[in-house]
Amino acid sequence: MTATESTEQRLAHALKTRDAIIGVVGLGYVGLPLAHAAHAAGFRVIGFDVDQAKIDHLAAGRTYLDHLGDSIVQDLSASDRFRATSDLSELSEPDVISVCVPTPIGAHREPDLRYVVDTAKAIGRALRRGQLLVLESTTYPGTTRDDFLPALQGASPSGDLEPGRDFFVAYSPEREDPGRKSHSTRTIPKTVGGLDEASTELAQLFYSACVEQVHPVSSPEVAEAGKLLENIFRSVNIALVNEMKTVFAEMGIDIWEVIDAAASKPFGFMPFYPGPGLGGHCIPIDPFYLTWKAKEIGRPTRFIELAGEINTEMPAYVVHRSILALNESRRAIAGARVLILGLAYKPNVNDTRESPAFELIERFSELGADVEYSDPFIPETVPVRKHDLRMKSVELTPESVASFDLIVVVTNHDAFDYDLIAAHAQKIVDTRNAMRPYRDQLGGRLVLA
Repeated sequence: MTATESTEQRLAHALKTRDAIIGVVGLGYVGLPLAHAAHAAGFRVIGFDVDQAKIDHLAAGRTYLDHLGDSIVQDLSASDRFRATSDLSELSEPDVISVCVPTPIGAHREPDLRYVVDTAKAIGRALRRGQLLVLESTTYPGTTRDDFLPALQGASPSGDLEPGRDFFVAYSPEREDPGRKSHSTRTIPKTVGGLDEASTELAQLFYSACVEQVHPVSSPEVAEAGKLLENIFRSVNIALVNEMKTVFAEMGIDIWEVIDAAASKPFGFMPFYPGPGLGGHCIPIDPFYLTWKAKEIGRPTRFIELAGEINTEMPAYVVHRSILALNESRRAIAGARVLILGLAYKPNVNDTRESPAFELIERFSELGADVEYSDPFIPETVPVRKHDLRMKSVELTPESVASFDLIVVVTNHDAFDYDLIAAHAQKIVDTRNAMRPYRDQLGGRLVLA
């Protein structure tokens, strides 16, 4: 390196030689796998998180995200190229900082950017020449340019640092899917869009070292919008099959068989599946980031909002079908013993973010039912955004299964003993088609919802 080389050239060289230090802020479902991917690429990595419990787990080599297994945490904790800290004053040390913090919504479905803004301010206070800052949190178009950058610059004591010359800013949306085995952080393509050409090229250089394919776009706004489109596409199509489910149920037609029939077409159709409601961070929340932003420019988002309405009505539909199922057994919902099978929002993980199971438990309880849950991945509940149930998982035995008037299948974990459930359940409302192999055996004891 020579004294005449630019800041961009020096950072590019450090990325190519793996001499750059990578910082990851937020060591959750997105940040921890990214930190591991950067470490596996040969970089030194510093993980930042305000949750000291995560830092302690990493130091001890213990996982706190069960779906990732122990190997990722053990690889990092045993390495002299990784350390984790809750001290955000050390953000001046990394050459690249990837921001992987939550972007929830408020009580009125308005975007809540406080974690993004607070992190930007923390980075700004430590900002130095030669850093690349990449926001990964899902958000509305314009956040990187209009919210993240101003918060960063406003907190920086070095007012003479210019973006695109002295430091670099880009957006690259996360695409993690907890529990998915077909892809990993390394094999999922990354989209990157910088505030300027230099930022895009540096972000592309960094991610190319960590993942197999990088797709550069012309701006952060394109990358931000692309992420929202991915999730809105899923939300709308899930809403479609959820609505068709309610129609076909009244016609005595099995929605699952209908989807299988349509999916036999080799082109022009992609199967989506109904459920008891939406869960996870992405689909229940992300579309509303665009609907909120669209209001600023006076554009309605009728399709997105209609999909949201349909999907949020699904827990009420499941409760309605459950009441009818109990009526068939001459049993009132008040006083009935109801077991929610699965608390996680998707199979084979311990992720309860926005899980419809919580709303179902509260709705059944409000109707006077005695409600419990069983989930092998979640031995007891912890407070979530809107719920604090303070419950413990029920072990499935022939006696416990038979003791419930109704079992509602919410999450189709592979670990459940469906043979036992089919043999001993009094009545089952199945929202996931988990009991399909047992339909003949169950007969009138099974209701699809």
